[in-house]
Amino acid sequence: MEKLMARQSGRLPTELRSIEILVNAAPYAEGSALISCGNTRVLCAASLEPQVPGWLRGQQRGWVTAEYSLLPRSTHTRTRRERSGPSGRTQEIQRLIGRSLRAAVDLEALGECMITVDCDVLQADGGTRTAAITGGYVALALALRKLHAEGLIATNPIRYAVAAISVGVVEGQMLLDLDYAEDSSADLDCNIVQTASGAFVEVQGTAEGMPIDRAQLDALLDLASQGIARLITIQQAVLG
Repeated sequence: MEKLMARQSGRLPTELRSIEILVNAAPYAEGSALISCGNTRVLCAASLEPQVPGWLRGQQRGWVTAEYSLLPRSTHTRTRRERSGPSGRTQEIQRLIGRSLRAAVDLEALGECMITVDCDVLQADGGTRTAAITGGYVALALALRKLHAEGLIATNPIRYAVAAISVGVVEGQMLLDLDYAEDSSADLDCNIVQTASGAFVEVQGTAEGMPIDRAQLDALLDLASQGIARLITIQQAVLG
């Protein structure tokens, strides 16, 4: 029998961190959620703007975008505020979150308005971008539900739920939902985004000195899919 690696947290290799999603954590926003994944906490707030970017005007469709930031003491040492604009890493994460959330929405049904989902990391212990996507979807879904109930949009444009998780290989063991210690020592780590139907929105993977074969990649994707299915169940529960 294969010996399973003992994780510092005591979790099994296939076990998620403790997940909690608190809705309406930022009550002034059209929709909001505070997601906790172990020691990672991200506040997600969805805001309506009654216009679209200039390049979309007149096309009778909306837009969903995202902004992401680390609060200065969300990390072990102080992270400087990005006063001169988002860094390359931040821009890459914002684009990932935006692409993931747009996959959940029928943009034509949204009409000519834009939803911006702000994802602010209150505490970082690995998996901040995947937590932002999972929590960001809840905030977005709440906002669109509210806009539909208020008659501001004719139909609710949500097509399906979207969630994300990290997987990786640490000391030869495949692990689900890496925390910071595991992520920083991983031979390979991936961020996976899927819809409730199991379709992949994005697969990001990087090997650090240990290439993997197709069978191992398939096994990692299967492990991620199991975790995402659990996350979507949690999303559905908090959304009622």
